[in-house]
This record gives sequence, structure tokens and C-alpha cells, in this order.
Amino acid sequence: MEKLFFCTHWGSEQLEWAHFLRKVKEEGYDGVEISLPADPAVQKKMTRALDDLDLKLIAVHWDTVSPDFKLHRQEMESRLLAIARTKPMFITSHTGKDHFSFEQNVALLSLAREISDKTGVPIVHETHRGKFSFAAHITQAYLEKLPWLQLTLDISHWFAVAESYLEDQAPAVDLALSRTAHIHSRIGFTQGPQVCDPREPEWAEALDHHLKYWDKAVGMQEKIKSSVFTFTAEFGPYPYMVSKRADAPAHQWTLNNYMKDLLKTRYYAT
Repeated sequence: MEKLFFCTHWGSEQLEWAHFLRKVKEEGYDGVEISLPADPAVQKKMTRALDDLDLKLIAVHWDTVSPDFKLHRQEMESRLLAIARTKPMFITSHTGKDHFSFEQNVALLSLAREISDKTGVPIVHETHRGKFSFAAHITQAYLEKLPWLQLTLDISHWFAVAESYLEDQAPAVDLALSRTAHIHSRIGFTQGPQVCDPREPEWAEALDHHLKYWDKAVGMQEKIKSSVFTFTAEFGPYPYMVSKRADAPAHQWTLNNYMKDLLKTRYYAT
């Protein structure tokens, strides 16, 4: 199974696009994960630059936020169709709201599937606070209802929501791992979605818990002979980074490169 490693654009928005892509290429990533602008002309220019450097694209949908369900659905449909025009490898979507009903969130997930079928672009749904998938035990019900539902696993959010490493929720977590198509490799802990620095010894326990779950997800995909598995190093800027340190962009870049290199070493041999 091929493993591909992506760099988040989140936190590097201040960089000129071509300069950012050169950094990504030089650091050995296979592509970028980004929330694209709506303007088709700008999209085309950005994707052309990716192609020029042989970098792959994962598009992010996060910006449908209306609390009114009817408007939310309309905005989500419009946004996903606009992103799908760029023909990314897939879209990772922040779908629904934690306060929408189960039926409303199922309707949004089903809408995403219809758009995926229509455009030919896979859409996977991120485990994230504030969304339909904000906790392991809540997400379990959606996975049981929708056998086609695939996840972008950012388990750091679940650790923070549950204030645990989910040792007592094995059935829900195992089901989620079996449906994981993509991993956001940020390290969180029981009180927040991002540690200060995963290289420091005080965060070894948190890192080990993430690696244990990621190993299992990768192993499950290898067992069913998936052709490719993807990771995005996704340590974020302030306020995920808990202080506005002067070297914040450089520190974020270093942490994400550390995660990429750690996982390349861990998984390239398998």
C-alpha cells in the first residue's frame, strides 16, 4: 500500500503560493492540503502551480458554518461543488454541526455522497469538535447507519472531548479506525487538541496513544488491500499553538516536518 504525505497550508497563508509550494517540495512532501478560494481563475492558477511541481492536492471544506440547517445545506452544496471543480485527490470535509439532529447530519452526509458520485471526487469526513463527528461514541451511530461513510481521522479532538485516550470506548474507536481513509497527524491530549511540542518527554504518552491508533488504522487498510493511504501533518497556528510566540510560523513548520519524517520512517517499511 502506497503511503503519501501532505503538508497543510493552514498557518502558511502569509507565504506567496509559489514560495510555499517550493518549500513543500524541498521538504519531501507528496502534496498539500488546503482550503481553496472560490474564484475559478485563482483555483486554476493554484492547481497549475501544483502540477508544475508534481504535487498532489487534498482540498478542505470547513467554511460552511450557518446554524440554520436549510441555509447550511445550500451553502455546503455550493462550496463542495466549487471545490470539486479542481479535481483534487479527495475532499476532507468538516460536515454538519454538533447541535444538528442525527437526521439533519445524515442528510448532509448523504448530500456529500451525492456530490461525490456526481463529480467523481471522493469526500471523506473529518472527526472534529463542533461537527457531526465531535466524539467517538456519537460518530459510531453514523458509521453504523451509513456503511459507505469514510473518515479523515483527527483523533486529537476526541481525546479532548472525552478527556481520555478512549481506552474505555474500544468498539466505537475500532469502527472509526476501520473507516479511516486519511489521517491528520497532529498530537493532542486529554485537555486540548494540540500539545506544545511532541518531541518533548512530557508528551510521550500522548504521542504513543496516537501512534497506537494510527498503526491500527494503517494495518486495517493494508488488510483490505487499499492501494493508497494518506497523512497530513497538521500542527496548527495560534490558538491551536497556545502562545503567539515570535517564531510561531517557523515552529509550526518544524513540528509538521517532524511528524512527516516520523511517520515516513514508521510506515515506509510496511
